[in-house]
Formats: sequence, C-alpha cells, structure tokens
Amino acid sequence: MATRARRTQRRNQVLSRERIIEAAVDLLDMGGEGALTVRAMTERLATGAGAIYYHVGNRDELLDAATETVIAAALAAEPTRAPVTPEEEIRVVALALFDAITEHQWLATRLTLQVVRNPHGPVTVGIFERLGRQVGALGVPRASWFDATSALVHYLLGAVSQNARIAGDTSGIEAGADREEVFDAVSTAWKELDPDDYPFMHAIADQMREHDDREQFLTGITLVLVGITKLRRPGPEGRQ
Repeated sequence: MATRARRTQRRNQVLSRERIIEAAVDLLDMGGEGALTVRAMTERLATGAGAIYYHVGNRDELLDAATETVIAAALAAEPTRAPVTPEEEIRVVALALFDAITEHQWLATRLTLQVVRNPHGPVTVGIFERLGRQVGALGVPRASWFDATSALVHYLLGAVSQNARIAGDTSGIEAGADREEVFDAVSTAWKELDPDDYPFMHAIADQMREHDDREQFLTGITLVLVGITKLRRPGPEGRQ
C-alpha cells in the first residue's frame, strides 16, 4: 500500500525544471553544497534520478541553474522611486546582489566561479549588461566601458564574498557564531596591539565593532562610482 501511495503521489505531481531548481535552492540554503545530493533531491521530489537528469542534467548543471535563477531574480530588482539616476540604478542592483548572497550563503562561491569560468554564460552576461548600461549612461567613454564595469563587478564580488561564509573556509569561526561577538573579538584583539606600531588599527577598532556590513558595502560602491565618473567625457569648456 505504501509503495502504491508513493507511485500515486509521483503521478499526481507535475515535475518541472522550475520545481527541481526550487528544491535545489532549498537544500542549498539548508546545508550548503554538501546537502545537494541526488538522494536528497529524489526524496524531496518523490521522483527518480532519471527524471531530474532529464530536466537539468548533472549535479554541476543543477548548481549552475540554481545560481542563474537566484541571480536573475536579484538582477530584476528595480528602484522604488523616480526619477532614477544611473548611480541609483547601480546601487539598487548591487544591493540586490548583496542581499541575495546574504540570504543564500552558498551563492558567493558559485557566483565567483560563474564569472571566472563562464564569462559568456547568463550570470556574467546578465550582471555586466545590467551594470554596464548604467556605466554608459554616466557618460563614460565607450573605450572605458569594459574597464569601468569590470572594476565595479570586481569590487562587488570581493565584498559579497568577504561577507559570506565561503565553502572550505578555515578561519576557525563557527558557522553559527554571532556577528556581534565575532566583531567584538576582532575589535578587542586590535586594541591589544602595540599602539606605537599599529596606530591606525587602534583608531578603527571601535568602528570595526560598530560597523554595518550593508552600509559599508554601499560606501564602497560610492567610492567606485566616484572613480568611474572621473572617466566622463570633458564638457564644452574642457571640464570633466
């Protein structure tokens, strides 16, 4: 009877690529890449491995599909107020990507791998297209579009990776460690350094303890944008 019930459940459920990817994202969110196994997927979807392979291919292809789905949703973010400047558009997209990686801790590694290994794929192309259009709208000369957009993407990837727990991290920080406790410990350690040898570290120790990751990320985006705007074409009087 139990076997018959399971077969009936399988027949009644419509297995689609979207449903498979949704289940994969859920497993990744719960346990990282190690949790995404064929067995876990078949149990979660009450189906066979063949059906999963038919829709999404192998495990690496499923990881890519999950990454593409989450990034596409982030790139669809739109400003909530008008008029919208290119700078505001870039900040909205950057924050959407930052928040997506904060929510999906496994995503930082996969995103970096996509950009490095698959520059012609939908993730890389989508990010560059969405941000690059705004770089062009800032008045940056076409000859500088690639360099300017690459600098923006490189900062974004570095910042989000630092704020996410990367797979294989050996820092010794427990996955469930409280954010405030970690920052407090680092701040305290900096204050214990010799102030004559490390005056700067002493000066910023309290800022380390009190800073907000999201606001710090936005500050970095602003700094990059300030640099990018220096590439604008000279005005009628030869000024930038």
